[in-house]
Amino acid sequence: MIDRSGLAQFLRHRREALQPEDVGLPRGRRRRTSGLRREEVAALCHMSTDYYARLERERGPQPSQQMIVSIAQGLHLSLDERDHLFRLAGHTPPPRGTDGEHISPGLLRILDRLDDTPAEIVTELGETLRQTRLGIALTGDQTRYSGPARSIGYRWFTDPATRQLYHPDDHAFLTRMFASGLREVATLRGPGSRAAHYADLLLAQSEEFRRVWKEHTVGIRPKEVKHFVHPEVGALELTCQTLLDPSQAHMLLVYTATPGGESYEKLQLLSVIGAQTLR
Repeated sequence: MIDRSGLAQFLRHRREALQPEDVGLPRGRRRRTSGLRREEVAALCHMSTDYYARLERERGPQPSQQMIVSIAQGLHLSLDERDHLFRLAGHTPPPRGTDGEHISPGLLRILDRLDDTPAEIVTELGETLRQTRLGIALTGDQTRYSGPARSIGYRWFTDPATRQLYHPDDHAFLTRMFASGLREVATLRGPGSRAAHYADLLLAQSEEFRRVWKEHTVGIRPKEVKHFVHPEVGALELTCQTLLDPSQAHMLLVYTATPGGESYEKLQLLSVIGAQTLR
């Protein structure tokens, strides 16, 4: 059963405890609100301001589990805080573990400060959970996919358009790398895991995947330097740095270019193109 009073108080407390800079927002000169405004939280949670405001006022329908997931992520809650929020809303918290998609507040805080850099948070299966503005400009909105297609490794063997973003010279390596990575995760997580399910699907759908899967190759790691082929700015050579959150098996990938180089200039151009697209 929903605890409307407890839910409202908890949401207000967490909103007022967050500052704009904590979530990558500008503070502005005329801010009088303690913490974030309701409309700012609503935008972070991908819901209307009216809907969120009703929750803080102990009104409205019981929020769905998906709504609670969005609120927990938008308010940068820890796993304990997320579970508490689920119970206040009258729901059973989702199980924890490496399959979870709740991003830790620390990882989100880092991502929020990378507005001028291509970056993304991905799962161990290559499912993009969150991207920066420039990350979307570089690779497109990778969070728009559903089902197995959320995994770039799955799309690599089932959607030819996925390969267009990467230089042809790297295709053979990436084919072996994605198969190797999926085999390692499937073995680590076991027969009933999503990784094992994705492998079964690919074995049934892709002759290329069946061929490389038979090699039983493991241990192929991503190269530090990535070669992208962007449809508007052309070839980009970017260095990828990875920060791992082992408790959630999430990785923060940050892409940078050598200052003064051609790829650096193209990233600056891409930043402008991306801003115009968002507007």
